[in-house]
Amino acid sequence: MSSVHRWRPLAMDGALAAVVAAMLTAIVLFTPDAGALDLVAALVGSLSLVAWRRAPLVPLLVSTLCMLVFATHAEPGPPSAFPVLLSVFGAVRAGHRLLAALASAVFLGGSLAVGLATTTADDIHRLFQSTTLLLGWFVAAGVAATVTRHRQAYLEQVEQRAAEAERTREEAARRRAGEERLRIARELHDSLTHSISIIKVQAGVAVHLARKRGEDVPAALVAIQEASGDAIRELRATLEVLRAPEGGSEDEPSASGLDRLGDLVERARSTGQPATVTISGVRHELPAEVDRAAYRIVQEALTNVSRHAGGATASVRIDYGGDELVVQVDDDGGADPDAPPVPGVGLLGMRERVTALGGRLRAEPRSEGGFTVRAELPLERPARLPAGEPS
Repeated sequence: MSSVHRWRPLAMDGALAAVVAAMLTAIVLFTPDAGALDLVAALVGSLSLVAWRRAPLVPLLVSTLCMLVFATHAEPGPPSAFPVLLSVFGAVRAGHRLLAALASAVFLGGSLAVGLATTTADDIHRLFQSTTLLLGWFVAAGVAATVTRHRQAYLEQVEQRAAEAERTREEAARRRAGEERLRIARELHDSLTHSISIIKVQAGVAVHLARKRGEDVPAALVAIQEASGDAIRELRATLEVLRAPEGGSEDEPSASGLDRLGDLVERARSTGQPATVTISGVRHELPAEVDRAAYRIVQEALTNVSRHAGGATASVRIDYGGDELVVQVDDDGGADPDAPPVPGVGLLGMRERVTALGGRLRAEPRSEGGFTVRAELPLERPARLPAGEPS
């Protein structure tokens, strides 16, 4: 809550007390029988209303005693009851109904008793009328305070119900999301894990038999064996994330990053795809999400080169900057600048990764021929590591 909101109720209470004090001061000044004691009692009883909201019992006690003194000594009439009425309202609003009723009875009873002792027989009827009027005001103040209290309790209950409903909706949404993650994890495990494992086993058997016969093992077969092993490892890491509460941690140690860039490029080379890597800038630790995104962008770009520009040379460049990491993969294939490719799932996934990190992605044919993928990924402040050498 801001300071303005904190001080506004106090300022309003102070203004109320000041208005009542000014009104009673004027009454004291124009009452012939009033003296200094009456002025002090009127001021103290009125100014105690500053605390009617925060400490309602204090002004209830002070205003009742002070106004009783003022009413019995100067006999100003109904205006002397104003501070007591306001303090009764505050006490009932705070839940102190019995004490408010007792204070009302003391003030009315004391005023009536003094009035009966000093009033002539001709004025008794007018005294009872005045007391009855004050009684009605006190009852009205108590009823208004009770209604205000119930309304405030109702609003608080509505707010609590709304908060509880929101919390229940959030819990239900989290539960549904968790169930969906588990379902996806089961489907991935039952389908992909089994199929990839068979591919790895069959490739391993083929490599073993070729070596046993003394034959040269085809590079593509070795690449299939290594790629299937990496796929199983990454799939298991993905399943761990899906099965973990709330989608798992953002810093999965088993997730691939640029530390495995060499293996990724070497596997591409083993399939007959020429590829080079250049690393510039001062190497430093990267945020986990940036590290994973950079690896996935290179992986998808190399896959696209192999798929759409077979035989082309791929050039991978990683530029470590102070504020961003630049990942660029170029090839010298036959992409036509006048016929931009239709974005597929791979390019869409790259763009989503880069956008989620607040970066920029450019994937388009080059004017000199071939295709380029350039991602600029913003960084947090990293810890410095020893400089790397271009390879």
